Amino acid sequence: MAQLLTRPPSHDVSAPPIQVESVSLCYNGVFALRDITFSLPSGQLVAVVGPNGAGKTTLFRVIAGILRPDAGLVHVYGHGPGGHVCIAYVPQRRQVDWSFPVTVKEVVMMGRIRKIGLFRRPDRRDWAFVHHALERVGVDDLGNQQIGELSGGQQQRVFLAQALAQEAEVVLLDEPLTGLDMPSQEAIFATLDELKREDVAIMVATHDLNLAAERFDQVMLLNRRLIAFGIPEDVFTRSSLLEAYGGYVHLLPEGDGVLIADTCCECEEEYL
Repeated sequence: MAQLLTRPPSHDVSAPPIQVESVSLCYNGVFALRDITFSLPSGQLVAVVGPNGAGKTTLFRVIAGILRPDAGLVHVYGHGPGGHVCIAYVPQRRQVDWSFPVTVKEVVMMGRIRKIGLFRRPDRRDWAFVHHALERVGVDDLGNQQIGELSGGQQQRVFLAQALAQEAEVVLLDEPLTGLDMPSQEAIFATLDELKREDVAIMVATHDLNLAAERFDQVMLLNRRLIAFGIPEDVFTRSSLLEAYGGYVHLLPEGDGVLIADTCCECEEEYL
């Protein structure tokens, strides 16, 4: 089987996968994102954290080209995000209509639509991409099942398979681990680690700060503006967490870390 993830020769290989420059976006006069600037190298697994309403989903949609910023620029391998099929954006599960009658293999084939074209039927090579992608995420036996019949963990793996079939070089996952048990989370991370080894740039929105600190190369701390971006130990400082979470941060005795109670996230508590 040919390698699935290959960079098209039209890409500027000297440019970073994602370059965001002074991006701002407003809703009804209120900033959802304000003057965001960062560069993301390839082969990095990045956690995007911050309180609910911090702009994580908005940032992903801007990078994917779904939303247009009011100011600033987004470059994907040196080009605008709408100019390439290399970006895979997986929304939160609650944003997906699971009652839509579509099979697992059809969902994965959707990742190849822009490569195939709207008016051409998938050929054997396209189906080979689909089957191989399903094998890689461990759900190749579920290809004919309806997507809505699967567990949450299986559904997330199907969307990762869609990204593989798309030959994505940038993967944006919005809260993919929410509600999943540990075996399902580990299955997701196994695929993400494979993608890292293939130099795919991966951004994952999560509310689990401990997981972000333990399993990710870099962490982006966001609250409508970029508060900190770097390795977890440099980002998760008391001052940065206070700046991001405000009144939801409770300082524990010196050396015991902080407690974050994000009431916007169903009173989820995180310890660092």
